[in-house]
Amino acid sequence: MATESSEETKAGVTLLLTGSGGYDKMKVIPATRPDKDSFDPNSVVVHIQANGINFAELMCRQGLYDRIPKLPAILGFEGSGDVIMVGKNVTKFKIGDRVICSKHDFGLWTEFPVVPESCCFAMPKSMTYEEGAAIPVNYITAFHMLFNLGGLRKGQSVLIHMAAGGVGTAAIQLCRTVPNVTIFGTASASKHDLIRKLGVDHAIDYRTQDYVEEIRKIQPGGVDIVLDPLSGADAVKGFDLLKPLGKIVHFGAANAVSGAEKSYWSMMKMYFGMKSYTPMSLMPQNKAVCGYHLGHLTDTEAIDSAMTEILSLYDQGKIKPQIDTVWSYDDIGKAMARMHDRLNVGKVIIKPHKAPEGEQH
Repeated sequence: MATESSEETKAGVTLLLTGSGGYDKMKVIPATRPDKDSFDPNSVVVHIQANGINFAELMCRQGLYDRIPKLPAILGFEGSGDVIMVGKNVTKFKIGDRVICSKHDFGLWTEFPVVPESCCFAMPKSMTYEEGAAIPVNYITAFHMLFNLGGLRKGQSVLIHMAAGGVGTAAIQLCRTVPNVTIFGTASASKHDLIRKLGVDHAIDYRTQDYVEEIRKIQPGGVDIVLDPLSGADAVKGFDLLKPLGKIVHFGAANAVSGAEKSYWSMMKMYFGMKSYTPMSLMPQNKAVCGYHLGHLTDTEAIDSAMTEILSLYDQGKIKPQIDTVWSYDDIGKAMARMHDRLNVGKVIIKPHKAPEGEQH
């Protein structure tokens, strides 16, 4: 039999994606807690306190993502909160535990989600709910790209695009756990002070400077690793910037996200701006092209081991999520627009309800 807390509240809210298009496709609807014994015995019910937003959810709303769930649907890869009900087969958690949740098939933008035990991680005591919600997607992505695919080691150099974003700030911090790594970061000029404070050695304003030229001035031979969330023409530039034995890791298509709704022009421009690689073309160049997509990564051991390392680094004070702003579900359009317009510095967070007076918005 499932066990549950004595918490009386049964009513909650859910963010629902009703179709493809603008911000009006996101609707806040009522939601209730599952009844006792009505959910999977290997799962827990979590009272969500905070969720993260990623480009995947923005692209889902625009109809651009490659894994859009059947609509209407509840989005949300990540969240944090308190365990309020426990399935009969659950052994890792008890009622009252604070947890971080990560689901590769969405479903966490709701106040009382049912989450498999295997998708939950114990949250460090000193970590806030906002920080917990900012951890899974950004830090696991950055960790796998830098260490598993990129093979980052002492004395190397890395180019991080969108360095002030969620993945970017996570990648900067993780690079700083390796001695003598040189970090190049692209961001608008207003964000340079912050990314330098986080650890970027050479901040480049992609709006007014040619980042290829700027990097070549400092390191004529290029860089060892490029993290590319842009795609299109920037994917070609990144490959050309690699040193021999260098690696570029493609993990997004931000160049396709233009405005609030789907843009076929942006998609076509991005597609035709790229080039194809073949084994025979790669061999003489001594470079590697990698792809990363957390949503398609079903290797739970790889995810668990990364989270173990990440949470250990947090406990050691070596990483700390950079929180940009906090919004309520009711303000999801404003929260998404902040990311669309590249205004955020760090992670954009949403909560089921309005934040207390004085909290940042």
